[in-house]
Amino acid sequence: MHRLQFHYTLSRESSPALVRNPLMDLLQAVSGAGSISAGARQLGLSYRHVWGELKRWEQELGNELVVWEKGQSARLTEFGSKLMWAERQAQARLAPQIEALRGDLERTFAVAFDPNAHVVTLYASHDDALARLREHALGPEQVHLDIRFCGSVDAIRGLNEGRCVMAGFHTLQHPQSGSLAQRIYKPLLRPGLHKIVGFAQRTQGLMVRPGNPLRLNNLKDVQQRQARFVNRALGSGTRVVMDELLAQSGMVGTDICGFDVTEPSHTAVAHAVAAGAADVALGIEVAAQALGLQFVPLVQESYHLVCLKSALQDPAIVALRQVLQSAPWQEQLRAIAGYTPSQCGQVLSLRKVLPWWSFSGQKPAN
Repeated sequence: MHRLQFHYTLSRESSPALVRNPLMDLLQAVSGAGSISAGARQLGLSYRHVWGELKRWEQELGNELVVWEKGQSARLTEFGSKLMWAERQAQARLAPQIEALRGDLERTFAVAFDPNAHVVTLYASHDDALARLREHALGPEQVHLDIRFCGSVDAIRGLNEGRCVMAGFHTLQHPQSGSLAQRIYKPLLRPGLHKIVGFAQRTQGLMVRPGNPLRLNNLKDVQQRQARFVNRALGSGTRVVMDELLAQSGMVGTDICGFDVTEPSHTAVAHAVAAGAADVALGIEVAAQALGLQFVPLVQESYHLVCLKSALQDPAIVALRQVLQSAPWQEQLRAIAGYTPSQCGQVLSLRKVLPWWSFSGQKPAN
């Protein structure tokens, strides 16, 4: 079976929405004119070009397209005629869908030609508030957030490797020197190179079934009652938080039943608990609430946005910061369970937000 590929063109001129292969124009011209030379003149092409294209297509498709009999009018083979029939059928049936697709593409590409619209490519640890921000920012500010949710570590690496212009990650509200978060994030972030843009504080806690039948109020309870836990994958910010909470409780991963069972997002672990595949998971309140689970708060954490210092004056970053600082957005953020704005949209010193660096005798260029 032969596969179809679609292509589009960009033009200042208005033209009918067409999804059409140039072979069909060749076949129609040759068939209608009765010869390759007449068909070529009709198309404004040379005989040699049309003849060569027809031969190339015959080789590509594995079938003859035109009956080549000297001294007689050129005519399409049965296969060529069926191709033309299929083309007519497709065009008649799909014209409305083709026109709708053209409209969608034009609206999408209009962003590229609109000087008042902006696109911010953001790699970020999974977060419901960012998904809400993506919808909110499409308002008058016309900021289009191109978000890829991934682990916090991968998000910052994506920023450092130039795959995005901003990254989202989170840490416990007051990260301590020597903590796991320091060991993971410090090598990836550099004062003077990166800047934090304030975003939100959120609550992480235990997601349990309604009524909390196992009476799980902390990780010690999870261990002692051998509750089935579902974890987040290595590299995710919540996995870092989980490992830090275990260390603070004097525990290790093997103390938790199901510690090696992982899911890719807060929503996914909530689904696992709701479906009975697990008894408990660590996650955010809004994800638990969405599936009717009970939520036991454990810790407050800060969700950070970070970009290169050199990108702060980019129009897209400036526009996004204006959205973050706006009263309508902050009101919407407060309405999300477990979230509060935290210096939203403000540019913050990396070493003050994450006090893991010490400089003796000199002040860093930050």
